[in-house]
Amino acid sequence: MALQQPQAGPLQGIVVADFSRVLAGPYATMLLADLGATVIKVEGPNGDDTRQWVPPKRGDTGTYYLSINRNKNSIKLDLKDPDDLETAYAIIDRADVLIDNFRVGSLNKFGLDPDSVAKRWPELIHAKITGFGSRAGSQLPGYDMLIQASSGFMSMTGSPDGPPQKAGYAFIDVLTGLHTTVGILASLMRRERFGNGGETIRTNLLSAALSSMVNMTSAAVASDAEMTRTGNDHPSIFPYGPFPAKDRDLVICVGNNKQFAVFADGLGAPELADDPRFATNEQRNVNREVLRPILHELLAAKNAEEWIDMFRAKGLPIAPILTVREAIDFADDLELDPVVKIPNKDGSDEVPFVSNPLDLSSGGIQYTKAAPGLDEDRDDVLEWIAGTPTK
Repeated sequence: MALQQPQAGPLQGIVVADFSRVLAGPYATMLLADLGATVIKVEGPNGDDTRQWVPPKRGDTGTYYLSINRNKNSIKLDLKDPDDLETAYAIIDRADVLIDNFRVGSLNKFGLDPDSVAKRWPELIHAKITGFGSRAGSQLPGYDMLIQASSGFMSMTGSPDGPPQKAGYAFIDVLTGLHTTVGILASLMRRERFGNGGETIRTNLLSAALSSMVNMTSAAVASDAEMTRTGNDHPSIFPYGPFPAKDRDLVICVGNNKQFAVFADGLGAPELADDPRFATNEQRNVNREVLRPILHELLAAKNAEEWIDMFRAKGLPIAPILTVREAIDFADDLELDPVVKIPNKDGSDEVPFVSNPLDLSSGGIQYTKAAPGLDEDRDDVLEWIAGTPTK
């Protein structure tokens, strides 16, 4: 079988040499592959760590690995082996983009550090992902939870009277992957428009976290406010979060005074919207512990689904608290097509994936190949090298 090269998509013809592993880099390269890029995933002798991050798993492979490696071609290379290193160079010779997330300095001996790459491949776009940057924090390991801790995120997450809490998944890695993808696309656009040469893109998990914490980090740098844990409450808006109905909790998001008037009227207490303690967002914030028990008592009159049906009809932001499986079903009910099935290379299985959230009118999102087995595409990659001129 031939090397997997999508035949459509806005990035058709772009070749990505993917030397990244675990999450941030592979997520970025999967997005590029979904958009039509040819991605060659270069794995070490033991493969990407996430192959063995189980349970859960599908067959012998961790679903973690599956979730971020569709549409790619895998080749196993030991960079300490001279022949394998030459193969790695040959892949990069034919690539438009190189991406890696190795610790700073660890690729120097292979001539794959940013300075050496820029000298040998001046037209190449090189995206380098680190945990804490390439200066004073260059040797700090970049695990997502370390970033959640050191970015301030955990200090703001959890119950006010409880310990700091991490998020339910490695979201900072994902955000860093998104930032990296934006940088790569911007560099490709610059090259297309202006014909300039290569570029080195540096992203790091800590900077991505601080940027993505938006209003929280803004409060720290632009005011004297000290951001603390507020549990499921919003620090600037109320009511905004989970509230107990008769049978179970639901989430209500009141973002302005007009919505609060709709909410109060639907609860059968329109006078709340005129009460000076609650008439404005600022006053609702100041008096949230006065308003909270009032809302609890009113919401206890009906089951969650009754409130949801009524307030959705009025346009009020309200939702049930769903499990992940229930959320997939909900997205399916909304005709968002949340799941796509992609065949293995040999056609022996159709593997379900969560679909790319982009919806392009050109139909440019590609789903052509399930996440590859380790070294599954070696012969195809070598054949592609032999038949493809260097850039």
